[in-house]
Amino acid sequence: MKIDNSPPRGTRDLLPDTVAARDHILAKITEVYQRYGYQRIETPCLEDINRLNGGQGGENQKLIFQVLRRGVPNQVETGTSLSDLVDLGLRFDLTVPLTRFYGGNQATLALPFRSFQFGPVWRAERPQKGRYRQFYQCDIDLIGEQSVLAEVELIEATTEALATVGLSGTTVRLSDRRFLSALAQAAGLPQESWDSFFISLDKLDKIGWEGVRKELIEVRALPAEAVNSALERIEGLRDLDALKLADALPTAVPTLPEQVITDLATTTDCLDQITASRELSWEFDPTLVRGMGYYTGQIFEIGHPAVSSSLAGGGRYDRLIGRSLGKDVPACGFSIGFERIVDLLGDTVRRDTVAVLYETEVPLTEVLAVARDLRARGRTVSVIGRSGKLGAQLARLASWGVTSFMHLRPGSKANTRLEERTLGQQPFLMTERE
Repeated sequence: MKIDNSPPRGTRDLLPDTVAARDHILAKITEVYQRYGYQRIETPCLEDINRLNGGQGGENQKLIFQVLRRGVPNQVETGTSLSDLVDLGLRFDLTVPLTRFYGGNQATLALPFRSFQFGPVWRAERPQKGRYRQFYQCDIDLIGEQSVLAEVELIEATTEALATVGLSGTTVRLSDRRFLSALAQAAGLPQESWDSFFISLDKLDKIGWEGVRKELIEVRALPAEAVNSALERIEGLRDLDALKLADALPTAVPTLPEQVITDLATTTDCLDQITASRELSWEFDPTLVRGMGYYTGQIFEIGHPAVSSSLAGGGRYDRLIGRSLGKDVPACGFSIGFERIVDLLGDTVRRDTVAVLYETEVPLTEVLAVARDLRARGRTVSVIGRSGKLGAQLARLASWGVTSFMHLRPGSKANTRLEERTLGQQPFLMTERE
């Protein structure tokens, strides 16, 4: 029987060039976040299934990979429920594990606590281009800061990180979950229908205004008058600048708390400052929802002209940590879509690698001494035996990303000669011992 060496559906093997590009991008992002004072932590891939199913993961709770309890027999009694067989699950994001982490370690952590995470997460997605069952997330979170300093700092740090890896010209989309709730109330939507209203509104980019209206009225059976009122209020708040926004919000939503308006005005004033100093824009987007159920305040996403999906997203979740700690703690987070960034930038990173080519007659001690000397000078070195025609082997080295080589032959002298040479389409630095 032929063995299938393909990875499981929805997962990928990553080749060396791809890993090198990912490492380069991660290093750039890490450097920026560390300058803002964020410290890297790690949490386990497995979490208690009850925590993952705690009602705060939105649609992602339907995509949890569940893990059987240890010792479950191959056959179980008829009528056994799934909850009797499962006790763990693979994490679907990095925020839920962070709240548990903070609840267990908060006594030893600084306050406010600036956290940085990078790691794999799993969702039982339907595999398709750009959507994987295993993928990496890159998160920063600020815990313990009540003011919108948290929102502004997260946005500034993340947009700077994206610009550092080569993604300038991004747009920050901003909204607030408190605004959405007040809008639904002002429009006359029953409170028990708000979550359904938000879920449908979140599909606006995919199905358009008429599609959202039809789903809310015909599928979710919400009052047509209330739906139309909500959508008209939203439409009137689009494409507003910072000065007009503060006046337009209370007009469209009279019940909106003054603190929400003040917080949004502060954030947008700060965004105006940030956008004045770099290639960046922002907009208030009243249709922005964000899928997670744990958001309690401002929410935001970052888009780029080259892709239709967002590159990063996040928001404030002041009540999520309280489930682990027993008391609410203000918190705000931002997650970069690491896989989308890698796909967008491509495998553009080339490593400065030296190939030490040696003939079989050259003593191995001499070969390793040359490689050791190069590594001591900070070079990346691969030791490779000579084989076949030299030109063909050099072409292979160039295709593998090698940038220079040293050819060791019997009787080689200690002096070196550097000569620029092009092999195929690659500039090639030739180093020989004669």
